[in-house]
Amino acid sequence: MILPANPAANYVAHRDEIDQAVRRALDSGMYILGQEVAKFEEEFAHYLGAQHAIGVGSGTDALHIALRACGVGPGDTVLTVSHTAVATVATVELAGAQAVLTDIEPATATIDTNRLEDVIKAQPTRRIKAIIPVHLYGHPADMPAIMSIAEQYGLTVIEDCAQSHGAVLDDRKTGIWGHVAAFSFYPTKNLGALGDGGAVVTSDRKLADRIRGLREYGWRERYVSDFPGMNTRLDELQAAILRVKLKYLDKENARRRELARLYDAALTGTPVMIPSSRTGASHAYHQYVVRSDRRDDLRSFLKANGVGTLIHYPVPVHLQPAYQGRVLPDGAGLPETETICRRILSLPMHPQLTDAEVKEVGNLIARWSGQLADRR
Repeated sequence: MILPANPAANYVAHRDEIDQAVRRALDSGMYILGQEVAKFEEEFAHYLGAQHAIGVGSGTDALHIALRACGVGPGDTVLTVSHTAVATVATVELAGAQAVLTDIEPATATIDTNRLEDVIKAQPTRRIKAIIPVHLYGHPADMPAIMSIAEQYGLTVIEDCAQSHGAVLDDRKTGIWGHVAAFSFYPTKNLGALGDGGAVVTSDRKLADRIRGLREYGWRERYVSDFPGMNTRLDELQAAILRVKLKYLDKENARRRELARLYDAALTGTPVMIPSSRTGASHAYHQYVVRSDRRDDLRSFLKANGVGTLIHYPVPVHLQPAYQGRVLPDGAGLPETETICRRILSLPMHPQLTDAEVKEVGNLIARWSGQLADRR
């Protein structure tokens, strides 16, 4: 079976270094917010070109704390997309705010910046506080346009970088464009732990200080809460593992791009639509997502031939039972979002995937395409 993701294979690729790092962390006797977390925070911030990285318990917590640190709360609204992991919208509600969901641009599946001003102007009775652009599948959102609009309307920008570790736009990595950014280190991510983990990134010292307090009960002095906080700390073992994996992130992202080029070549001439990138973007290919009007038929064919696939994401957040009537869709509707969810399919993509496996998937899709033509 060719798996859509394989975090176990990534562990095996770095097993000796990871095992040594884990032993180092265990031998230290310091298991919460010790030197491994401090060193990883320093190294990850330096990698991105940011001043501060603060480790937390998950990507969801990273977004939640970022929102709270920026003063988002009850009575506020936050603009984001419906075509995303549900965590993006769930964190807005966790902060006590309401999400306003707008449409995506069809080429990259990221937020449609042409809609942003219209949506902002359509909310006169609500206090819009922030925008959360999602760098989906590893492709950067249009950050120059987003930052320009945010500056014009006095909005905070919180980047959702859960899928974009190492992605670049105009020679700047995702995570340093906005006022603050949230990363996930879930095991399948480009930079994945062997458990949950996340980080909040900013170059604003005051924001960083507040984020550090929020992750641990609002403490500045131990056991004394200056403001209400929570308990969400990146643990020492995961930080030690991430320090190993961070050294290989650029190399493994380059491998993902090589695999994407093989897919592109193999799928040329088939009716399957391959991913595209905006000018100036370096795609991190967290996922390699194709589109087909016969998506479900293609997925069944690949499964029958030993290829696992995933759908990211099958139901837009605004149409999910938990959120219908509780989020505010863009008044113009979300046609691109609703269309893409019926067509997308994530093919196997991870740095330990072989050229032969990618070519096998491509040959199977070509065979499926030929059979499809014969049935017409």
